[in-house]
Amino acid sequence: VSEEGAKNSTAVLIGNDLRGVETHGVSNGLRLYVENYASGNYNAKPNIKIIKESATTATIDGDQGLGAEIGPMAMDLAIEKAEKYGMGAVTVSNTGHLAGCGYYPLQAVEKDMIGQAMTSGGAGLTVPTWGSEPILGTNPVAWAAPADKMPPFLFDIATTQVAGNKIELTRRTGAKLLPGWIAKNDGTPILEEVNTPKQGEYFLLPFGGTRENGSHKGFGLGMVAEIMSNIISGAGPGIITNHQGSDFFLAYSIDAFTDVKKFKQDMDDLLSRIIESKPATGFERVVYAGFLENEEYIKRSEEGIPYHKEVIEWFENHCNEMGIDCDLR
Repeated sequence: VSEEGAKNSTAVLIGNDLRGVETHGVSNGLRLYVENYASGNYNAKPNIKIIKESATTATIDGDQGLGAEIGPMAMDLAIEKAEKYGMGAVTVSNTGHLAGCGYYPLQAVEKDMIGQAMTSGGAGLTVPTWGSEPILGTNPVAWAAPADKMPPFLFDIATTQVAGNKIELTRRTGAKLLPGWIAKNDGTPILEEVNTPKQGEYFLLPFGGTRENGSHKGFGLGMVAEIMSNIISGAGPGIITNHQGSDFFLAYSIDAFTDVKKFKQDMDDLLSRIIESKPATGFERVVYAGFLENEEYIKRSEEGIPYHKEVIEWFENHCNEMGIDCDLR
């Protein structure tokens, strides 16, 4: 890939690992990308181009490039438009795996903006509430907002009960799947702990798991990601067109709405109030979305990123196959 593409993809994967989001770091991501480049599913030299643009919006054709390569470029473009006009929105179609949404809103946070990202790749994984046919992918969404002294707010979730990559981590580590994470092939939610089934022997559930616990909310938010990624980009519904997926990036300039200093102070006040609130019985503290990830980022920046031995073995074996010097022990 190009030098810029390699730097972007590396920054996304290592950034995820530094925040403890190992489901979307190198452990799962790199081997997936190597396989897709080798099979021709991903284009190592994509002709990335803007196919429709206005002062505040743009639609990018990724030419089957890796999403983690194109995503930082797309968010930078959204930020550039927000700096001029208050808001900027960019869609990307014809692209590969985004490597998680959380990295991209933080690009906006660094510019004192609110960031948003959604993606809708991998259709046919998640069943609707009361359904037995999988329709959506995991359809993740993420928002981030800056603060002054407190760690930024970062809400980054799959709209399924559990991220698909996390299930692959349980397969690697031998951990069990918790009740309500997956469904049988007839759509019935599995409501007890189970070992990870083989691929193709289960479907994902929207977050909530069952209708009684709010799975219709999870599927509804997954539909929002589908509309704001696949549909508005012109790529079409993933379950029907069978494409790799589309992404959506949005940046809001805080300065266009209110005083930046006051906004960040208000965020500090709110976030501090949450951290200082009384924990429930049996818990040591209360946190907000992004707080633990920031703690992990600080720790891993100083001490390094811990990887499972199987991941190290994969790196060494692949490097040996490619003739690359690699000693990670």
